[in-house]
Amino acid sequence: MAHNSSARRNRSTGRRHPLATVALIAIGLVTTGGAYFLASSTASAETSTQVQASVDEGQKLFAANCATCHGLQAEGMAGVGPSLYGVGAAAVDFQVGTGRMPMANQGPQAEQKPVQFTDEQVKDIAAWVASLAPGPGIPDEEYLQADGNASEGAELFRINCAMCHNVAGAGGALTEGKYAPGLSGVLPEHIYEAMVTGPQNMPVFNDQNLTPEQKADVITYLKYLEKNPSPGGYELGSLGPVAEGLFIWIFGLGAVVGVTIWIAAKAN
Repeated sequence: MAHNSSARRNRSTGRRHPLATVALIAIGLVTTGGAYFLASSTASAETSTQVQASVDEGQKLFAANCATCHGLQAEGMAGVGPSLYGVGAAAVDFQVGTGRMPMANQGPQAEQKPVQFTDEQVKDIAAWVASLAPGPGIPDEEYLQADGNASEGAELFRINCAMCHNVAGAGGALTEGKYAPGLSGVLPEHIYEAMVTGPQNMPVFNDQNLTPEQKADVITYLKYLEKNPSPGGYELGSLGPVAEGLFIWIFGLGAVVGVTIWIAAKAN
């Protein structure tokens, strides 16, 4: 009777086995971990499927529009188009996304023209080329907001870019029919991609030359120029002393000659 009474008291006080709490925690962890693993696996599988679909579509677009010059496997063709192995998605997004590629005809350099593909198609072609070999990727959005240090960007631009693009980003002529394009109105991602891929005669500015933050500062400076016109009056194309001197030579000296002729004619 005493033993039965003790057992009833233990049950009535709700006492549990010392390992019951540990077992409940372990069950909870296993359940949560399993659910997270299944969700992650499903999301990863969906992402992989989407990426592969983009790569496959990009290969088809490349074969139909680019293989004539670059070869079916982007291996390049001597005297026609270079190999695209290692150029990365950034080079494709810049060249195709600005209309420079496909080229209308062979010339000193690829000229910008209306884009022939949708944004999605450009990304598909870039995904396929990027799958061939490692290369610079499309930049992260955080570096494209034009919210960096404009003063630092101006100094970097003057040191590294102004000798070709002009200090105001107005562009300029180069040798053998080539030129540095004007940078007004260029999308931030295309400015960044040009810096990391070095199209045409432009040098490559990798992350050891200019950090991503410094590239963002350069973009900030160029966008600042777009929003803030010259405070000194008419810009004359922002071409500097050459344009200004030509203006004075033609209109200034022309006005002096005209006044001189008028005075002489009046005196006669």
